[in-house]
Order: sequence, then structure tokens, then C-alpha cells
Amino acid sequence: MVHGSKTQKIILDSQGSYLGMEKGCFVVKGRKGNSQRYPLFEKEIGEVILKSGNAVSTGALASLGFWDIDVMIMTQRGRPVAMLKSLEDDSHVKTRLCQYEAYNSEKGIIIAKQFVISKLEGQNLVLRKHGLRSHGFNFKEKIENIHAETLDKIRSRLHGIEGRYSERYFNQIFQLLPEPIRPESRKKFKAYDGINNIYNLAYEMLSWKVHRALIKAKLEPYLGFLHSVQYGKPSLVCDFMELYRYLVDDFLINHCRNLRTKDFIVKTEPIGRKKQGKREYLNNLQTKNLMMNLTNFFESYVDIPRMKVGKRQSVETLINEEALLFAKNLRDETENWVPRNGLLKNKERI
Repeated sequence: MVHGSKTQKIILDSQGSYLGMEKGCFVVKGRKGNSQRYPLFEKEIGEVILKSGNAVSTGALASLGFWDIDVMIMTQRGRPVAMLKSLEDDSHVKTRLCQYEAYNSEKGIIIAKQFVISKLEGQNLVLRKHGLRSHGFNFKEKIENIHAETLDKIRSRLHGIEGRYSERYFNQIFQLLPEPIRPESRKKFKAYDGINNIYNLAYEMLSWKVHRALIKAKLEPYLGFLHSVQYGKPSLVCDFMELYRYLVDDFLINHCRNLRTKDFIVKTEPIGRKKQGKREYLNNLQTKNLMMNLTNFFESYVDIPRMKVGKRQSVETLINEEALLFAKNLRDETENWVPRNGLLKNKERI
């Protein structure tokens, strides 16, 4: 269990645990007979994480759904696979209507450009922090001066610019890692080396945080502006992830600096029809350590004021707030939308 001053998180990550509901309390029972009680109304339950190998009662699930408590279901190795969604999440239609209208208007083009600008600005924060060569500032002018007949053509040009800058960015930050485990370049889906698979796993955790934030803001996760609309692709989730990858990158630079070749294992897996390939992953102990540190990372603070009160907030709260601000802009309740960037507080850093 993880808790803050106002919220609690219930995490079932040891095999054989059970989550049930008794007399207004969530009850977690361990395999050895130990139990913990979490009164529903004494402290806010912010999130429940259920890993495979554990059990949960339908009564607990009903209470979690009724009180709109976020529930994430993960594999034992920490890969998010599903979430519990309240039926009332789809009741706010106005926001999604405005999102659809923006998609085919000039506003959609402005939004697509803003995602790339903010991503590169975030990368600059990481590059400067580690004494590396930044992108400079001319990328913003290049992006703002892009003009084309359709959003698809603008997307293509935006991806070209973003790809070139990001390639140079990863070439630099990977140089900060120990040479024996350092990859040659950034590889995404089904990478072979261990470091890229670490980045892919961390980004997958980020995608869950973003997906949940977009749903809570009553947005359509599958209708994006920078990433194309395709079957099975949550393109707005992909858009919003670009805003926070730099924070994950900064965390992983520090985390991976302490890794050695002995921390990885090689697995033989299918890579196509009748083909097998070898892929490198963290061993079970290091994977568990990474997932624990990632959980702490999303609870770490950034020096960005909250919407209503406070001079700082956690990474997770920042993602949730930005989704709400984005939705307000789509509804024309604010004139401009400029995502807020900032690095983790040094004393809070993992």
C-alpha cells in the first residue's frame, strides 16, 4: 500500500493476496493470513492496482466502480493490460463533440503543432540538465511555419521534424549510460536490447496514466491530432505521452546508470511466422525494482503550480490536470493551451 497526505493506493503485487469488501472497508488479505483494512470514507482511495496471481471479490469491484476509484490490472511483471471504467464516464458528451469539431478545423492543426513543440522543449530540459547539446530554439519557428492543405500532410511534416530531433536527442542521452549496456539507437516496438525494452516498459506505464487521465477529463482517447486515427490505436493517448516522455527519460537515465550486464536475461521469442529471435530483458528482481521505482516516480514532485492551490505537484497529478486544461480549451473555455514543462525536484528524485 502507498499513501500520501490525502489519498491511498492499494497495490496487490504479492501473489496469493485477496481484495474484498467488509462493512465499509476494503480488506486486503495476504497468503499468510495477514490482513489490512482501508475504511472507504476515512481517507480517499485514489487507485487500486491488481497484479495477476491475486484475487478480488465482485463486491469490491462494484464498490470501486460505484465510487469511481481508478483500477489498473497488470501482469505479474508490471505490464498494464486493462482498467475498470465506470459507465458514467461517457455521460459528458460536449467535450467529445468539441474534440471531433477541432479535429477537422484549424484548431486541430494548432494542437498538433503544440504537441511537437512541447515535446522538444521537454527534451531540451533534459539535455541541458545533463550538460548535453540542446535543440536550440529554431525548431519552434520551423513548426509554426508549417503549412499544408490537410492535417495528414501537416502531420507528416511534423513527424519528420520530431523524428530528426529525437534521434539526435537519444544518441546523446544514451551516451550517459554504461558502455556495456548502451544501445546504438532508440528502438520502439519489439526491441532486442535490454535498455530499449526498459524504455518501452516505462512508456507503457506512462500510457496507462495518460489514458486514465483522458477518460477522467471526458476526452476520446482514440481521436488524436498529431498521431493518425487507426483501428486499435489510442492516438490521443500517443499525443499526450509526447508531453511527458522527457520526464520518464530523465528518470530512466538515473535508474539505468546503475545497471550492469548481469542484471539482464535473454529470452527466445517468436518474431514472425516460423521465426524465433532473442530479446534481452531485466531479470525478475530488477524488473520488480524498476516497477517499484516507477510507481514512486509518478508520485515525485515537479515545480509546476497546481490549478487551484500549491506551488508544486506530482507527475501523476500534472498529467491529470493537463488533460482537464486541454478539455477546457477544446470547449473554448480558455483561449490558448500551452502544456506546462518542468523537471523533478532534485530532493524528490529517485
